[in-house]
Amino acid sequence: MVQKGKEPPRTPALAPAPKRRGRPRAYEPEVALGKALDLFRRDGFAATSLDDLSAATGMNRPSLYGAFGDKRELYIKTFQRYRDEARAAMGDIFRHDMPLRRRLERIYAAALDIYLSGESGPRGCFTVMTAGSEAVADPEIRAMVQNGLAELDKAFANCFSRAREKGELPESADPAVLAQLASATIHTIAIRSRARVPRKELEAIIKGAIDLMCGAGK
Repeated sequence: MVQKGKEPPRTPALAPAPKRRGRPRAYEPEVALGKALDLFRRDGFAATSLDDLSAATGMNRPSLYGAFGDKRELYIKTFQRYRDEARAAMGDIFRHDMPLRRRLERIYAAALDIYLSGESGPRGCFTVMTAGSEAVADPEIRAMVQNGLAELDKAFANCFSRAREKGELPESADPAVLAQLASATIHTIAIRSRARVPRKELEAIIKGAIDLMCGAGK
């Protein structure tokens, strides 16, 4: 017998699904690494805090640790990213056959494009401006810096050796010495770029150095 005045029991409402925590779906490791690279290039290792990195990448500290490790590990990853990008920008110029003067002009033009880039002003060279300082106390960073310097010297030495073989340089020209001069020019324009020396002045320094290197032994 059905009793009147009583309502059938109601099905309890389902609780809302809990929100997932962690990094947002929009997180992209390469984008975040690029943001960290920009920050380290601008401010260096010591002056860049975890809060700065979190704000720049849009990631909280646990997410940063999970993706990249601690601050030092992230710094090393950004340094490697910088080296890979610089190698990609200049690699074809070093490899492809062309007259020595033209090759040097293109190498230094590519270097200036890297050093003078930056939304807040020229950032110079990661190796010279920030990694060189950290190399004093950190053996792994020091090894990376030394490797980068040796790699650049070797690339320039190959250029000068080929130029000598083709008769663009006299037999008395020393490719190793010329390579050190070419690398030193790279380093000086990196430092001067960071000091906001105008591009035209940097290009004048480059032209003088190229004139000297192409006229070596004459």
